[in-house]
Amino acid sequence: MGKYKISVIVPVYNTEKFLSKCVATLTGQTYDNLEILLVDDGSTDGSGKLCDALAHKDGRIRVIHKENGGLISAWKRGVSESTGEYLSFVDSDDWVDLSMIGEMAEELSGSLKEIIASDYVIERGEGKSEYVWQRLSPGEYDRKAIERQVIPKLLGQEHRFVCISRCMKLISRQLIENNCKYSNPVITTGEDTTVMLPALIDCERLVIMNHKAYYHYFYVMESMVHKYDKGLYRNIKLLRQTVDQILQDKFTGKKLSTMRNRADQEYIFMLLLALKNEARGNASGYRKNILEICRDEDVRELCKNAPVTVRDKANKLLYLVLRHPNEITVRLLRLAMILYYRGQRAM
Repeated sequence: MGKYKISVIVPVYNTEKFLSKCVATLTGQTYDNLEILLVDDGSTDGSGKLCDALAHKDGRIRVIHKENGGLISAWKRGVSESTGEYLSFVDSDDWVDLSMIGEMAEELSGSLKEIIASDYVIERGEGKSEYVWQRLSPGEYDRKAIERQVIPKLLGQEHRFVCISRCMKLISRQLIENNCKYSNPVITTGEDTTVMLPALIDCERLVIMNHKAYYHYFYVMESMVHKYDKGLYRNIKLLRQTVDQILQDKFTGKKLSTMRNRADQEYIFMLLLALKNEARGNASGYRKNILEICRDEDVRELCKNAPVTVRDKANKLLYLVLRHPNEITVRLLRLAMILYYRGQRAM
């Protein structure tokens, strides 16, 4: 049955075509002491009815229907109505290996502040998969090791040292309940940072599974190519404010100063995402918006005082534009984005 009860929270919004596969991989888990909460966030397709039908087939499934409020509001509702000692999150268009929870549960100790983290696979369709491994070495980390080896590298890295997603983990419910207050439903990019950053800071026992990619993240290239998020830059600025509040609440003195510097570097990498969003998706206004972002007085100060190391080729060009914004670099960036995504569609 399993020593601990684990609540699996699945936010659902208009994912009717993926939901049955997702849920089948949860009901088929080798670990049986589960409750599965399907949180229908006001879906306008058949997802809500499908949730009810799936619950009718398996008594471990509970369905929560709510008005649409966004991803954060959905998983928060799931947390509030769950009863497990540990929480796991799965997005409704993804799926997991049948052994995931059972094998991860073997690592649980009963601590009120522990996280068991696995790796994941990016599923690009047509049999194309990309395995993503945690950069933090597999193993068990106690509080002292977390303070020494984990917390200093949570922010300001070009590629995550520890995956900060709420998915692909088993998390003591206290870590989530104590830090839900930082999650603002208005934030839609980097939203997991608002709960998992403070949870990892508070964590007293962290286990990184040894190259176990149980979680399958479904990636749709076409939606990424054509999607333009008009409010992304504003979202990133709001996320920065939230991260700073977290750091103020968790640290003091020299540690606070150090973590704020890391957060400044993190913000620079997020700004690269904002530039990419404009260059890729805003054909008519990309020049104006990119130059406004790059020439913002705060951004200029950050580029001077919080330099980052960039190795990824695409990020090198984005960082060049951020540091040296002019008509030539901005047009070069736009051309590079067009050629890159044209090539991706042809693959």
